[in-house]
Amino acid sequence: MDGETASDSESKSEFGGSSPVPTSDDTPEVLNRALSNLSSRWKNWWVRGILTLAMITFFFIIIYLGPMVLMTIVMCVQIKCFHEIITIGYNVYHSYDLPWFRTLSWHLQLYFLLCVNYFFYGETVTDYFFTLVQREEPLRILSKYHRFISFALYLTGFCMFVLSLVKKHYRLQFYMFGWTHVTLLIVVTQSHLIIHNLFEGMIWFIVPISCVICNDIMAYMFGFFFGRTPLIKLSPKKTWEGFIGGFFSTVLFGLLVSGVLLKNVLRLEYLSGVSPFLAALNFCQVLNFSGPEGALCVFVQRTVRMYPFQIHSIALSTFASLIGPFGGFFASGFKRAFKIKDFANTIPGHGGIMDRFDCQYLMATFVNVYIASFIRGPNPSKLIQQFLTLRPEQQLHIFNTLKAHLVDRGVLASLEDA
Repeated sequence: MDGETASDSESKSEFGGSSPVPTSDDTPEVLNRALSNLSSRWKNWWVRGILTLAMITFFFIIIYLGPMVLMTIVMCVQIKCFHEIITIGYNVYHSYDLPWFRTLSWHLQLYFLLCVNYFFYGETVTDYFFTLVQREEPLRILSKYHRFISFALYLTGFCMFVLSLVKKHYRLQFYMFGWTHVTLLIVVTQSHLIIHNLFEGMIWFIVPISCVICNDIMAYMFGFFFGRTPLIKLSPKKTWEGFIGGFFSTVLFGLLVSGVLLKNVLRLEYLSGVSPFLAALNFCQVLNFSGPEGALCVFVQRTVRMYPFQIHSIALSTFASLIGPFGGFFASGFKRAFKIKDFANTIPGHGGIMDRFDCQYLMATFVNVYIASFIRGPNPSKLIQQFLTLRPEQQLHIFNTLKAHLVDRGVLASLEDA
């Protein structure tokens, strides 16, 4: 083959080449019988449509069940995506020919998965439930030495990997070691960001995910009925018509769904009494937004009444429709590199769970960065919590420093006069 190097040939001799991973049609028999008279194009359209409606219904159900169920589902999705990518690595490198290696590697990979989750979720629990953690002595100790414990756990896995190295299979083992860590970076880190966004308010979870779903559906619909111009070689079925149609539909959808959520968010039953998951109150207040003086306005009135979050929804939906699809393109390139059609056959007509979440993970990262850059400010309650854990002399020093600062600004003097 043109461009093949000596290292490529050596890799093929060790791994037996990179044959494609076999895929099968897992379409339910009832759908096969009902759609047997249709062409393959329309059959795929109906299968995808029916399963999409089923997944959207499931999405609404888990939202109704509340944040704790959502976090559990995100964890399950994370584990399934991790399994799908790791399985591709085994198939590509023909590790199934070495049962002892497969068993040993799975134990190590699951161990690393648990270690990374322990680190991320331990950090989250410490940040958002600091007061609760400080009440219990065991939790307080785990919180104080959390990072050291996490590093010790990872170091144990690292040593286990080194001790498991076997002559003549070094390269295969290091390939899977690297494969595992890249998978952890892609899947675990970004799924944790989804949970992190959830703690900022349910709306930061629902709207971004809904925008990605809307863009995926509308881009497919526009491309199916109007698509003529190919968009990118990595995904031959993607068209410019679908890409542009998905963009405008998603921006409009983002404005509408955020308005509906904010109008009713305080009456949603599963949000009542769960303060860490409540949207900021200032997002729930309708404000007047005026265009610049002398600007040509397409509206009858230059002043528009809308929720502040709807402004943010424009940024979220724009990213979901313009940049989010590149997560799918990246996944398409990955699958083409290893000659597979889908990550798995979990969902008929859609592929694996990872095929549905390739754009969601990229979106979660953007939302987390967006919140940190433009939304989240200093948290007074967290500062007070940290202040109360200091030694008395440290607390007194901070008190005197703050008092002097307020006196210099004239704030403390005005309070005393009042």
